Amino acid sequence: MDPRLKLSKEEKDLIVKELQDYFLNERDQEIGELAAVLLLDFVCERLGPIYFNRGLQAAMIYISERLDDLHSLEIWR
Repeated sequence: MDPRLKLSKEEKDLIVKELQDYFLNERDQEIGELAAVLLLDFVCERLGPIYFNRGLQAAMIYISERLDDLHSLEIWR
């Protein structure tokens, strides 16, 4: 997995707990820590790049629009 998508230990621990709570509350199914970690790793590997790239695309569009604003301030002689 790309290191830019790596979660901190604290983030991973929190999400693992949230996955366990989700399965218990929504599916009435207990999953252990290992199952939750494996599920989180799978989701991060599959969805992480998609959301990361979408964020980059949104940032590039935003910056491009701001640059257009700067170009409109130029004074032509």
